[in-house]
Formats: sequence, structure tokens, C-alpha cells
Amino acid sequence: MGEVEVIFYIEAMGNEKKALEMAVRETVESLKKETTVKVKRVRAEEVIENEGEDLLKYSSMIEAVLSGSFENVVKAVLKYAPAVVEVLRPGSLELRANDLMKLMGEVAFFMSKLMDTYGGLAAYPKLDDVPMPRIGYEEEEIESAIMEDRYIRYRFVIETFGKELEEVKKSMAKAFFLEGCMINTILVQEQGEGESEGSRYFLVAAELLSDFETMFQLNAKYSPVAISIVEPEIIDINANELQGALTDLAGFVHSLIHRPLLKKLKEEGMLKPGQE
Repeated sequence: MGEVEVIFYIEAMGNEKKALEMAVRETVESLKKETTVKVKRVRAEEVIENEGEDLLKYSSMIEAVLSGSFENVVKAVLKYAPAVVEVLRPGSLELRANDLMKLMGEVAFFMSKLMDTYGGLAAYPKLDDVPMPRIGYEEEEIESAIMEDRYIRYRFVIETFGKELEEVKKSMAKAFFLEGCMINTILVQEQGEGESEGSRYFLVAAELLSDFETMFQLNAKYSPVAISIVEPEIIDINANELQGALTDLAGFVHSLIHRPLLKKLKEEGMLKPGQE
């Protein structure tokens, strides 16, 4: 895959200064020892105390400039979960659909392991008032979306739980619509009893069209059991799309791995409104 150069801004926060200083040193050393990406520069700020902050009162920021293949930069994002990823180069990147599918499969597997431990990511407002979106498009409309809007046509299969097949189908269609997808087809198949009483286990297969960033987000949020890109064969991604996708992915990982801490702080009454 094409070469990418980025800056990782890795946020470190904690309640104990010494422990945080040690964690920052360990992260810096880990970055310096990286072999799958080239780390050009690493700089860590001093740990500072945030005055008036009872929750995670100490903080620091690590800035790392690194380069490597798109695949290996994505893997570094999964490992370090930076708060922000800034893309320095290239201005655009061309990826073969088959290579991107393979990488997305690896991301989905990684995210599924995190979600098995910490819970799911996909969450939406109440869907009852969301109108049922259009399902099904003419080939001319699909080709126009691909050529003019730079959309990607892809299929994936996800696992979900619900009570009734039609209810699951409607909810998933509305969820995909809220994500910004065109829905060409959506099929739901019941597989058996769910994890809790009264719920059922379903497989949802959908053919969607969206921009690159939305597709990348959905793959991380839902960790599909199967995904395939139908067209185009070569996917052109600009720097803004690349930066958004990598930052979103890092945010998902960060959100999941910090859930136990936030839960503990909430139980101890240390979370202020808006910090959950």
C-alpha cells in the first residue's frame, strides 16, 4: 500500500503524577522501538497538573511523526489510539480494493475483540421518528454516485440481536441512513435465540454506497463478519478523508479501552455532567 506520513498526538491523563510519567516514558520507548513504521521524531511534554480538575488531574501530550505503508500506519493507530492524527503526506492515495478489503478485515477482527471485552460502539438516537429510507437504486444512479460523488459500493454482513426480523431490518436501514449511506439491498436472516430472554440472533447482509470515511467508520463500529468492495477497483482517497478516517478509528479504540475507568469514576461520583 502507498506510503503515508502522519503526526500522532497521543493524550495521556491520570490521577497520579509518577504513574503518568512512567506511562509516558513507556509509550515513548515503545514508539522508538517500532519496526513496522519509521518513527522520525518523538517528543513528550512535561506532565502538568490541571488546576481545579479533580478528575484525571494530571496530563501530558506525546507528539510522534511517523511514516509507513497505509496498512502499517492503521495498525499503529490501533496500537496507540492517538487523540488526533494529522496527515502530512500524500495529498491523495490510491488503494486497490482487494488490499483495502484485507486491511478492513484485520481492523474488524481487532475491534471485535475489543467490543467482546468492553461492549459495542454503534449507538443511535431513538429511531421511531426517523423515516424509512429508500432501499434500491438503478444502476445508472449507482454509477453516478461512484463517478461523481466518489462513492464506494460495498457489501457486508454483521451480527445483531433483536426481537423481530422486520423490526431489525427497519432499525438497521435507518441506522445506515443516519450514517450517510445509500442502501441498495438489505437482507436479514434469523439464526436463533439471542443472549438474553426474548431476544433473537440475526445476520444482516447489506449492499451500501458511501464515501470512504463512512465505510471505514462502519467497518470499525460494526466489525462485520464479512465485507467485500464491489466497485471501484481502485479507490482514491484525499488527505482530508484519510485524516478523518484515521482519527475516527483512533477515537473508537480510545473510547472502548477507557470505558472501565469511566465506569469506575461514575460509580464513585467523580464524573461531572458532560464527562461521561
